[in-house]
Formats: sequence, C-alpha cells, structure tokens
Amino acid sequence: MKTLGSHNYYVYILTNKNKTVLYTGVTNNLKERLYAHNHPEPFSKAFTAKYKCYYLIYYKHFFDIEEAIRMEKVVKGKSRHKKEKLITEFNPSWKFLNDDL
Repeated sequence: MKTLGSHNYYVYILTNKNKTVLYTGVTNNLKERLYAHNHPEPFSKAFTAKYKCYYLIYYKHFFDIEEAIRMEKVVKGKSRHKKEKLITEFNPSWKFLNDDL
C-alpha cells in the first residue's frame, strides 16, 4: 500500500504564441520545467524548442507519479478537439498561466 507523501507531479499542456501547437508533458517541478522549456539549449531539437511551445495553458496536480504518467498518456492519446475541450474547461480564455505559478 502506498502512502501519500509530499510528492508533487503535474501533467501540463504548453502551446505556442498563436495557440496552434499543443505539447503535453509530466514533471515533478512545474516551475523548473517551464524555465527549461523557455530556455532551451542552443540548437536544441526538442519539440517545444522547434515549435516554440513555451506557454502554459493547462496543468493538473497529482501526488502519485504513476497516476500522473497514466493521465499524461491519456491526454497525449486524445484528439486535438478533446485536448481543446480539456483546456477550455480548465482555462476558458486559454490565458497563458506561466506568471500565475
């Protein structure tokens, strides 16, 4: 049996400035991960660097990493339309949330 500790995990969705690209990820430190996405290594071939996905528009908190990873896989498997619905339910105006953390 697992006990809940002070572990924090986040499933998150980033987008680009024009909100045309969506990237889903999982992390145990959302602020640090956003910083890393916003400051990629020079010549990075990472998806978020290539498509300039630096803007947080959705996140969900978990205490269990396995649950977070399961959710990430579910979100990644959703159609664009279903991801948009998930984002809109959480963040109706699709406001960039980076500065809110």
